[in-house]
Amino acid sequence: MKLLVQRVSRASVTVAGELVSEIGPGLLLFLGVGHEDAEAQAEALAAKAAKLRIFADEQGRMNRSLLDTGGAALVVSQFTLLADCRKGNRPSFIGAAEPARAQTLYECFAAQLEGLGLAVGRGRFGAHMEIALVNDGPVTIWLESSG
Repeated sequence: MKLLVQRVSRASVTVAGELVSEIGPGLLLFLGVGHEDAEAQAEALAAKAAKLRIFADEQGRMNRSLLDTGGAALVVSQFTLLADCRKGNRPSFIGAAEPARAQTLYECFAAQLEGLGLAVGRGRFGAHMEIALVNDGPVTIWLESSG
């Protein structure tokens, strides 16, 4: 399972001209699910993201988590995080989980964040989405858990 974490001032998801979800300050979380991934990885990665200390404290140091700040999370499924570009110029997505399995783990991940008390917005699984964001910092962090 792969997770691209972006600290944002705001972010939104639009599908076919319809605003699907938006958040203010918090984290935009792009989640890629692989064949070997399971609920345990989704739950652990969600907890890690929620507790990741990448928000400024009173001294301006990155020392506070999303849980500390009361910010929101916007979770977007992104199978392209599983791209394998080692051969040729066309990415292979053979490592990505089948859509039904990926959606189940995507929902598990988002539900885990909600279970921690966070406000969670979601993209629309499987849709062509337009993501708008204002990256705060910028702060972008890559997290990964093996299946």
